[in-house]
Amino acid sequence: MSASWSTRPETPADVPAVREIVRAAFPTPEEATLVDALRADSEAWIEGLSVVAVDDDDRPVGHALLTRCHIGDAPALCLAPVAVRPDAQRTGAGSAAVRAALAAARGLGEAHVVVLGDPAYYPRFGFARASVHGIRLSIEVPDDAVMALTLDPGRPLPAGTVRYAVPFGI
Repeated sequence: MSASWSTRPETPADVPAVREIVRAAFPTPEEATLVDALRADSEAWIEGLSVVAVDDDDRPVGHALLTRCHIGDAPALCLAPVAVRPDAQRTGAGSAAVRAALAAARGLGEAHVVVLGDPAYYPRFGFARASVHGIRLSIEVPDDAVMALTLDPGRPLPAGTVRYAVPFGI
């Protein structure tokens, strides 16, 4: 496997490969169809923020998606999901896709990102516990599993409850 993955925004031709990656990474039907549901939601989907890591033949092996959410009334992004084809896991493909998605979001002038995920994985990208900023979810989750990142140090993280796009179901 490649040690340094190339990344690019998802194209329409990538949709079947992204579906395959997500289905392999997330076993439940709700998780496996989340990307398609977000893609169909005009309020959640932001062109250019669905990023794939590709192999030397330009085939997607990893995927990261940033979608619209809100922290209180402030617009923000939600990082979800991040998925990697099983044969490319632990090779940096997921990290490459996340870094490229965050860079694309900065380029679009986005300021804040939240993620509900593994607290051992996301700090490497600059995420920290959201609760210290007064950010919370409407569901019960471990405190260290909700993390936030400001992409623009001049715009501090807002406080409030995260409102996710409808396809998330929370």
